[in-house]
Amino acid sequence: MPFKIRPDVAAALGEVPDGATVLIGGFGLAGQPVQLVDGLLEQGARELVIVANNAGNGDTGIAALLAAGRVRKVVCSFPRQADSYVFDGLYRAGRVELEVVPQGNLAERIRAGGAGIPAFYTPTGVGTALAEGKEEREFGGRRYVLETAIRGDLALVGAYLGDAQGNLVYRETSRNFNPVMATAATCTVAQVDRVVAVGGLDPEAIVTPGIFVDRVVAVGDRPWLRAA
Repeated sequence: MPFKIRPDVAAALGEVPDGATVLIGGFGLAGQPVQLVDGLLEQGARELVIVANNAGNGDTGIAALLAAGRVRKVVCSFPRQADSYVFDGLYRAGRVELEVVPQGNLAERIRAGGAGIPAFYTPTGVGTALAEGKEEREFGGRRYVLETAIRGDLALVGAYLGDAQGNLVYRETSRNFNPVMATAATCTVAQVDRVVAVGGLDPEAIVTPGIFVDRVVAVGDRPWLRAA
């Protein structure tokens, strides 16, 4: 098939090294690259640093990676939810590291990584434990804390449609973290519901240009995302 399309999840992921930093898109189930995360579990990489909105739900996806002992550290905004019992147990046992990042800061740190900006100042977190040990400066009479950019070795993103050039279209709330993560990794792999012919996507609807995407795999229609 055309050059960025891969026949299955395993081929799309390729070899993921131990210790890799993996950016995982999604907000709840919306836009979450579920099949790619499952494939990462099967692939076997260990000591991973996971950057995502949360630390996993139930016992699937990121939670399954955690339960299998594959994750060394989680960088996220929402580590604890009603069904985040896998992460909660591991963290309390000292078996996984955690870096909590306010959601806006997380998105901006990833965006900065994709834009080649090494760090930026933000007022979010000033005066809290999240600012401890970080550089602060005053601008216009207000205190700001320095936050560094985040880049990944691998980004796993979930989109609605894609083409052989890697152009991606998202559906509604599935857009969330996926576009910024796609720009901020050495290798970006996208799972899509359906691959269309080059030229089949409305240029005005393309959110992630193919220049940011290395591999695309079709995982079939997922009607359970229609409500997202």
